[in-house]
Amino acid sequence: MLRLYPADYRAAYGGEIADIHEEMTAGMSRPARLRADADLAAHAVRIRLGLHSTAPAGRLVAAAAPFALGAGAVVHGLRLTSWYAGMVTSPAPVGLQLATLPLDYGLALLFSLLVCGGAIMALCGRWVPGVVVAVSGLLGSAALAACVFGELVVAPAVALTTVAVVLACPPDRRADRRLQTTAGIMAGCAWLPVVAVNTRAFGVSTEYGAWPLLVLSASGVVLALREGSRGLREAGAVALASPPMITYACTAWGDARPMLGGLLALALTGAVPAAFRTVRRPR
Repeated sequence: MLRLYPADYRAAYGGEIADIHEEMTAGMSRPARLRADADLAAHAVRIRLGLHSTAPAGRLVAAAAPFALGAGAVVHGLRLTSWYAGMVTSPAPVGLQLATLPLDYGLALLFSLLVCGGAIMALCGRWVPGVVVAVSGLLGSAALAACVFGELVVAPAVALTTVAVVLACPPDRRADRRLQTTAGIMAGCAWLPVVAVNTRAFGVSTEYGAWPLLVLSASGVVLALREGSRGLREAGAVALASPPMITYACTAWGDARPMLGGLLALALTGAVPAAFRTVRRPR
């Protein structure tokens, strides 16, 4: 496992790591030792890929992971509420609708429920079990899209990108309550108005898939302004978290034009904090 570390890191810290690992695992049961070995291997891979908490890439995915979970929850939550709205407005009895629900569609709803439930758990502080549940739902959705619905590229790629961003979050950055709270608020603000629009509560029939992406970009701006940063890391985090929402917008439009809007929103995420810093800079 030590060979998974980069050579220079291994030369500097390999002996210390081996001694600490041997001391920690002494007397452990076999399952516990395997878990400790897996943690060590994961740490080595993070160091090799530059995804540890002190590296720029590690800090980027740490900022993006809660928002990626929130974005996935928004899109899958909209799928669930769309199904529920159709069920309650249908004249057919609820029991008959549930009994005749196709298996593939039922599995899609189940996986969406796992994504939403897992994201809520993770963003409320139960990060590890929440991520396990959400990632299970995302992987199930990717497999179902590829194997049953014939969506071999976009849907699996979006789901797997979200999984990769979430799992890449450094362990010592998972408990950032500020980011989790901001991502949770973002998800609620992105989801609820779209549900109201889709149920004609606002008197309009569609928001053209734009609202969730705008809320995500605005969250990046707010985060950058609150941190007093240049907005580059926040723009990168928004970009990593945005694929589910861009896909949702493209589906609503029926073409790829929302991709341009997404790029503009990402540009604003970086430009607004930079402009704010310029205005407030002492003369």
